[in-house]
Amino acid sequence: MQIYNIDTALTAVEDALISVVDTDVETLKDASEHIILSGGKRVRPQLLILAYQASGGKNLAESIRIAAAIELVHTATLVHDDINDHSDFRRGRLAVHKRWGRTFALLTGDYLFTKVYELMAPYGNPFNEIMAKACVRLVEGETLQAHAAKTGDIDRETYKKIIARKTASLFEAAAEMGGLLAGASPETVAGLKTYGYNLGLTFQLVDDILDVVGSADEMGKPIGLDLNQGRGVFAVENGAAVASPPVTKLADDDPVQRMMNRMRDSGAIEIAKLQAQEMGERARAGLRHVPQSEFKMELNNLIDSVLNRRN
Repeated sequence: MQIYNIDTALTAVEDALISVVDTDVETLKDASEHIILSGGKRVRPQLLILAYQASGGKNLAESIRIAAAIELVHTATLVHDDINDHSDFRRGRLAVHKRWGRTFALLTGDYLFTKVYELMAPYGNPFNEIMAKACVRLVEGETLQAHAAKTGDIDRETYKKIIARKTASLFEAAAEMGGLLAGASPETVAGLKTYGYNLGLTFQLVDDILDVVGSADEMGKPIGLDLNQGRGVFAVENGAAVASPPVTKLADDDPVQRMMNRMRDSGAIEIAKLQAQEMGERARAGLRHVPQSEFKMELNNLIDSVLNRRN
């Protein structure tokens, strides 16, 4: 495939994702393809490719495997997250554990994680070190989140630590690796890291807002899950998890629905939106160290897309 622009590059990433999970073990292949083909925003590979282009990278083909690897890490976490969250749907389709069962879902998530090694192997270091560090921080963040949800002990500092590790770390790694792959200057790479880190914080804040005010149809999963299980910015505002089963349907008399209504009325959502805007501006500040180009403009536009997303 000739790769001319971001659209053809992202198509090549999709092809790489499907190709790398091919196996004669049908359950692994089917379950992996199920989650990959369910779609997704592909923000992380898009970020890596745009960072590569904004840093002067010309050969988009060399960015495809590493962009696919960053997306595959995210995809693997989704399979495991849906087990932990008791979520029946992901991106509008049955979650892997609901269709194949918990055991095969765990194995599928493990399989996707191990396939990241295969994609990353040609790049050597420092790329493998950056990816490994991001993955470690991601698991640390998920563990901190699970602990906070279990104990109900979550405050703003803990929340910030969680989202910095579980979400921002992978965004930061994507931007950094894109710059390094193109041979960018240390100043540009540092600016891209700042951009990616704060874009990740912005993304997660908006995700938590949508958990309260979003549409289940647009989100492709039930809303209120994070709030119900003591996670997210609004769990911080509330101070603890709600003692109720995982949400599959929110009725008017549901305690989570009542809490969501209180959140809408309290002004907490507006505060969270302001926080997301602030993180978005910090991401923009990182771009000051990136040379002017159409790709830098696309990175800037990506901030607005994250802030304005509806799913």
